[in-house]
Amino acid sequence: MESTLTSFSMVWARIWTVARNVFLEVLRDRILYVVGVFGLVMVMAIALLPEVAAGTENKLILDTGLAAINLLSLFVVVFIGTGLINKEIEKKTVLVLIAKPVSRLEFILGKHLGLSLVMAVLIASLTAVMLGLLTFSGVPFQLDLMLLAVLFMFLEMVLLIAAAMMFGVVTSNVLATLMTLAIFAVGHETRNILELDKIAESENFRRIAEGLFLILPDLERLNLKNEIANGFVAPPSGSGLLENAAYGLIYTALLLTVTVAVFERRQF
Repeated sequence: MESTLTSFSMVWARIWTVARNVFLEVLRDRILYVVGVFGLVMVMAIALLPEVAAGTENKLILDTGLAAINLLSLFVVVFIGTGLINKEIEKKTVLVLIAKPVSRLEFILGKHLGLSLVMAVLIASLTAVMLGLLTFSGVPFQLDLMLLAVLFMFLEMVLLIAAAMMFGVVTSNVLATLMTLAIFAVGHETRNILELDKIAESENFRRIAEGLFLILPDLERLNLKNEIANGFVAPPSGSGLLENAAYGLIYTALLLTVTVAVFERRQF
C-alpha cells in the first residue's frame, strides 16, 4: 500500500511539474491582456446597448458578456492548445522531456492540466470583471446562475483543450486550429443535425447524421448562456447538471486517451 502511494505521488509530481511549466509559460505570453480587451468590450456594451435596445438592454448586456467570455476563451484554447505538443516537437525539446523519467501519458496529462489551469484563471478573471461592471452599472443578474454558466463554460473549454491537443498531435497547427474551430461550431449544432436526420429522405444522409451525432461532442449540454440571458429564475435541475458535467468530463477523458495513444506511436 505504501509503495503504491509513493508511486502515485511520484507520478503526480511529474504531471504537476509539466503543468506548472505550461501555466507559467502561457502567462508569460501576456495572455491576461485578454482581460483588458474583455473589459473594453463590456464597457462599450453597457454604454451603447441601452441606446439601441430600449427595454431589452439588460438581456443583451448579459448575453454579450457571456458570449465574449466564451469566444475569448475559445481563442486562447485554439491558438495555444493546438501548439502545446507541436511546439515541443518542432523545437526538439520533446526529446529532452521524454528522455527524463516522464512518460508520454504524464506529459500529455501535464500539458492538459497546465492549460486548464490557465483557463480557470482567465475565465475567473473575466467573470470578476463582468460581475464588477454589471454591479457598478446597476444591471440586474442572478449570481448563482452566472457562476453556474461560467463553470460549465470552463468544462467546455477543458473538453476543447483535449480536442485541440489531439488534433495538434496528428496534424499541423493550421489544420489543428481549423479542426478545433469546426468541433466547436458543429458541436453546438449536433442536435439540429439529428433533427435533420428525422426529416431527411436519403438513407445515406440519415446514417451520416446519426454517425456525426454519436461521434461529435454535444456542446449544448455545457451551454447555459441562453438560460442566463433569458432570465431564468431558478437553476436547471441538479440531476441534469450532474449528468451534463459527467458527459463533458468523460468525453474529455476519451479525447485524452486518443491523444496519448497517438502520441505513444509517434517517432521523434
